[in-house]
Amino acid sequence: MSITGIHHVALVSSDLQRSRDYYTGVLGLRVVADETGAGNNLWVGGEAGGMGCLLSIEERPGAEPGREGVGGTHHFALLVETRDGLLQWKRWLTDHGVAVNGPLDRHYFESIYHRDPDGQVIEIATRGAGWTRDEAPDAVGTEHRPPPEAMLKGNAERERIRAETWPEPVAAITGDLRFHIMHHVTVIGDDIERTHAFVHGALGLRRVKRTSNFDMPDSYHWYWGVGDGRPGTVVTYFERRGAAPVRPGPGQVDHYALSVPDGAALEEVRGRLAAAGYETGEIEDSGLFLGFLTRDPHGHPVEIVAGAGIGPEYAA
Repeated sequence: MSITGIHHVALVSSDLQRSRDYYTGVLGLRVVADETGAGNNLWVGGEAGGMGCLLSIEERPGAEPGREGVGGTHHFALLVETRDGLLQWKRWLTDHGVAVNGPLDRHYFESIYHRDPDGQVIEIATRGAGWTRDEAPDAVGTEHRPPPEAMLKGNAERERIRAETWPEPVAAITGDLRFHIMHHVTVIGDDIERTHAFVHGALGLRRVKRTSNFDMPDSYHWYWGVGDGRPGTVVTYFERRGAAPVRPGPGQVDHYALSVPDGAALEEVRGRLAAAGYETGEIEDSGLFLGFLTRDPHGHPVEIVAGAGIGPEYAA
């Protein structure tokens, strides 16, 4: 298995300066690479600039706003280690005029949700109890685990959830509040078994949880990751049969990218995908890294990238 984790998520923006201000000023990420002189792309990420917390932001001024749907990403999640940190993030965001939903109990972790200026859903999630909360380590993802009734009931207590926050204003984003890796990326498909054939069968990620969407319990939500499914390696899919397809545009993800160690691994994964019948583009050098594009069974673009970050400073 050569996938090592999430490399980056590519966002679409209607106003790059506004997005830059939001992701650096409100979320505390830093500019890792600025390609706006030669195009319309900006890269932001954590302090190290490496894979797992990288966001590529592409400006498409005047484009019709995107709409979530099959073949699109529903949200990406950033990791904060503790519940206290989660509540501090809620206070920070609300004090900056951002509407926040949560904290919500996700059984395996806790999280809050908000949207960026274009409407992209962003989750902030704790490390939490993890996938072994209701399954043995060697059996995670093997059986369906329905959401606990007590959890569903608790998540319906809107007034309590709305009131729960950090008691004091947060002065600055420092220390443990800073984002270093993503928690996961969540995509929308229309057939969870076809998704499994792609993510597990072709890409080689391990399924670490079979459950239902906690907000739509009559639909499936499965998780895959590297090894024990640690944060920064997890891709999840909602199954929404019969749902409308995604409308690409600002407020939607253009693609998500997974990392492999080197060029040889890139060739190996590309060959495996092609042998399984999936579309694969040519391996290209973007000037920042080597990579190629493929598509999941629902049409969502997925990039496979060689290396641990972007550019020679962060090369594997």
